[in-house]
Amino acid sequence: MLHYQIEFDDYRQHLVHVTLRFLANPTQILWLPNWIPGSYLLREFSKHLESVKAYDEDGRLLKISKFEKNKWRLYNTDHELITVEYDAYAYDLSVRGAYVDQTRLYVNPACLCLGLQDQDDAPIEVEVFLPNELKHFQLATGLENKSLVRGRHTLKAKNYMQLIDSPFELADQTRFSFEANGIPHEFVVSGKHTMNAERMQQDIEKICRTEISMFGSAPFENYTFMTMATGNSYGGLEHPNSTSLITPRDDLPKTDEPVEPSEDYQRFLGLCSHEYFHSWLVKFIRPENFTNYDLHQESYTSLLWIFEGFTSYYDDLILHRSGVISQDSYLKLIKAQIDRYLQNPGREIQTVAESSFDAWVKFYRQDENSNNAGTSYYNKGCLVALSLDLGLRLRGSSLDALMRRLYENSQKGIQVNERTIFDLCKELTGQDWSEQIHHLINTTDELPLDQLLPEFGLRYTLKNEKALPFGLKVADKAEGVVIQQARRNGVGAKAGLSANDVIVAIDGLKATEKLLAKYAKQEGNYIVYAFRRDEFMQFEVQGSEIHLTTVELTIEDQAKAEKWLNA
Repeated sequence: MLHYQIEFDDYRQHLVHVTLRFLANPTQILWLPNWIPGSYLLREFSKHLESVKAYDEDGRLLKISKFEKNKWRLYNTDHELITVEYDAYAYDLSVRGAYVDQTRLYVNPACLCLGLQDQDDAPIEVEVFLPNELKHFQLATGLENKSLVRGRHTLKAKNYMQLIDSPFELADQTRFSFEANGIPHEFVVSGKHTMNAERMQQDIEKICRTEISMFGSAPFENYTFMTMATGNSYGGLEHPNSTSLITPRDDLPKTDEPVEPSEDYQRFLGLCSHEYFHSWLVKFIRPENFTNYDLHQESYTSLLWIFEGFTSYYDDLILHRSGVISQDSYLKLIKAQIDRYLQNPGREIQTVAESSFDAWVKFYRQDENSNNAGTSYYNKGCLVALSLDLGLRLRGSSLDALMRRLYENSQKGIQVNERTIFDLCKELTGQDWSEQIHHLINTTDELPLDQLLPEFGLRYTLKNEKALPFGLKVADKAEGVVIQQARRNGVGAKAGLSANDVIVAIDGLKATEKLLAKYAKQEGNYIVYAFRRDEFMQFEVQGSEIHLTTVELTIEDQAKAEKWLNA
């Protein structure tokens, strides 16, 4: 057994002290993951480790040295019982790292628990010690845990992979428990908030029951939601039997939360639904090359449009199916997804399969050119899922049936490859529609939503909503009008204006967002004065604007719509 001891005495300095005890191999390598499953970016967690030292069982210092960015070699391992100690800096207020201060102790073991090469399958025990003044903190985790003494917790993991995919939090918490389809669940919220716990429990139970019922069973025996309430942070990360969420406190249900959830609360419910769905799709049903993660380097897949896209489709659909939100609210959420897609010029450049493969270098590294050159496997993947669902229903099946088949296959050890969706669609319908699926995922052709949605009683109407003056997305700031994005096909970009330029005047007048909009509607050429960094420049632009397309969805045949919405 590997034994970790985690202490938080220096929490005010955001330091965690880790002690690892183990029986060493003759040549022992220690390593730390470079990325965390579910978040596809090399995060170089080892940069936060300090003062790594090793001792034999008599307390004598041994030689240990780093030979790669995330690997250490231990020498003199004829001394079998080894102790390794180090500190880790923990001040990452996200769902991916570790964060400690006087309000919260949160740990993703992936970012601070060194692993042992060739001992990945050894059982693990983690002892967590709290300082006296924080012993009142409560513990939340998906790991097996025992707390026999106040302020001391013992966690157990079957192996290193389970450990690093099971975060834990100690804090003052609001919590409640419930059962969904006979499975115990715990919901925990930390941070300053005024959450209506009764309403939260009512809605989250419905969501969990609906998702378990859709698949027929769950791949976990218990489940824990861990939520950190903040001013404006947002995100989530899935784990096998838990999820870490971070949300604006205003997104939590209020004391007077209306029967139809507010848009803010809907956003949080969608996040819960999304990460919970990942327990099936990502944590259990996986791309073939994710069966055993390589956490030293990038693991490429062109299938994230399935794993994140399908999940993004179901997260909001489940809210409607469970009765948590109305049909009208759901259609507004679908409209928002379609609008986002239609207003993304990068959809004409990058396919959704390419977006999946490039997640490591593009999606998690957004810049001023991202919207011009790329598409989101979350957003377009969601609409590909919608297209597949409607297409399957027209052929006598559904995406629900496909999801259940994926789940059944995974239970047999069969995971997802490039052909899986093609083959299952043919299997479920008796028809080969490979060409249509190929166009959805491997081309930049427009999605056939205008053809599919009317088959289910919805009128699909495109309109021009607002406009970008000179093809520029701008915002008024104290220093002037800041260009947030310059559309490549806009006259502003063609004149040389770029993202992050600060427009200070146009046609001799002090620039404002309103004034730019006025001139963009007029014919003629105008001189725009702007700063790029600290350099003053001028540009000649022609009056012009780019209109943003939006969709209007109207129910014309409720009976047809229900064959999709309420299935």
